[in-house]
Amino acid sequence: MFQDFKLAHDRPVAIQAKEYLKRLIIKGALQSGQKLPSTREMSSLLGISRNTVIAAYEGLQDDGFAYAIPGKGSYVAAAIAGQTDANDGWNDGIASCRIDWKAKFNEYTVSASTLDTMKRGIHAPKDAISFTSIAPDEHLFDLGDVKRAFLDRMAIEGQVLLNYGYAKGYKPLIDYLMQYMENKGADTRGKDMLITSGFTEGFDLVLSALRPTTRQGRAICENPTHHTAIKNLKLHGFELTGVPMKPDGMDMERLEEILRTESFDLAYLVPSYHNPTGIVMSPAKRSAAMSLLARYQVPVIEDGFNEELRYSGAHIAPLIATAGQGNGVIYIGSFSKVLFPGLRVGWVFGDHELISALESMKRARTIHTSTIDQSILYQYLLNGNFDKYVRKARMEYKRKFEVTKKCCEVHIPNAQLTGDGGLHVFLAFPTGADTRRLLEACSEKGVIFTPGDRFFVREGEGTNTLRLGFSRVTDENIERGIRIIGEQARSLFHS
Repeated sequence: MFQDFKLAHDRPVAIQAKEYLKRLIIKGALQSGQKLPSTREMSSLLGISRNTVIAAYEGLQDDGFAYAIPGKGSYVAAAIAGQTDANDGWNDGIASCRIDWKAKFNEYTVSASTLDTMKRGIHAPKDAISFTSIAPDEHLFDLGDVKRAFLDRMAIEGQVLLNYGYAKGYKPLIDYLMQYMENKGADTRGKDMLITSGFTEGFDLVLSALRPTTRQGRAICENPTHHTAIKNLKLHGFELTGVPMKPDGMDMERLEEILRTESFDLAYLVPSYHNPTGIVMSPAKRSAAMSLLARYQVPVIEDGFNEELRYSGAHIAPLIATAGQGNGVIYIGSFSKVLFPGLRVGWVFGDHELISALESMKRARTIHTSTIDQSILYQYLLNGNFDKYVRKARMEYKRKFEVTKKCCEVHIPNAQLTGDGGLHVFLAFPTGADTRRLLEACSEKGVIFTPGDRFFVREGEGTNTLRLGFSRVTDENIERGIRIIGEQARSLFHS
């Protein structure tokens, strides 16, 4: 016994020793009432200092796994829940209980697994050139400013931040973001805000609130669109109708035609740096889309995806600013693609009655978003770091965008490229090309990307498209990776 004790170098030794002995007790290797070796003997057996063993024994006593008798030593405590003598027989048969969990899964669970493309993601060697990510480049993160924000906020109200927060969110951050939305041109009268754990939770809450209960829901969206949105809309039982994209946004004639002949429960739109096409909807089309959807009384969920990363042309106001005093737009925002995805903070901005209902749903589900995360973000913004960071990020991503665009023009000249900014570009090959086959060929050469069909509403659409995320790829690998994609495309598509 005690021969299998191995030390890790990143944790206190006393804690490791305590947990090792605890495991022996739970497994029954050390029995109730058994005397533990003396601290001097255990020190020799485990190869650690006597003081460390003393601390480990004290920890066992604190956790209820051991007790000390003055002058005699330490002993294993009486049996605890889950630990009995082998001959008690109370757990006979339990070990043989086998549940067929798949048979118990409901439709939602089965659908979530089926639609989980990440689980069946693209497998490639560790050193592969990957264009699959559209996360920010962590090398741009200003860690010093983040640390200062954390320390500043903890110094002000650290004890409060470590306790429970409020379902609606951290009020200083809400106040800041309400002003932030007003600066974007949104009318805040009659509106309110809920802080969420990123965009996806906010989207899920809104869909839960708007999902019809007596029939299948119907949603309209751009086609292609964000595949996570497609997944969640389908999980909530919405039938999707996609509107084709043009270089300046949705096809307005097609949108009007669809609205004239069908009814919808909601519309989901990504007007800026649209995922996956990268297109920015023109001001004229924003006004036209809002007028059409208002005429047919269709609520709009606006995804504020990457809105801050515009580096070509002037800023364009979000749809919710176009809506004026109307309450038909629900804006879901997040800094995940601009700042730090590790801080899971997003927000839902919309009519105060809707936000009140979402707050109750949030409280029932997750109680509140991490208050520490919210407070760090708030202090970081309050310290004036955001504008400085965004300027740096825009310059770097613009440079990478230009490198990517030039490489595509040189190596993949027959593919149509779209993208006005952000962290990715979208390529469409001539009809008949199959980018799934292209992906297989490229992955053998150490290059992977995201096939475009996963962004389309209907199966079989967009099989000639792909998305290239360049934010986390070096210039050298951008050039090398796109050259390989071009070579394999010419070989497969005979172009």
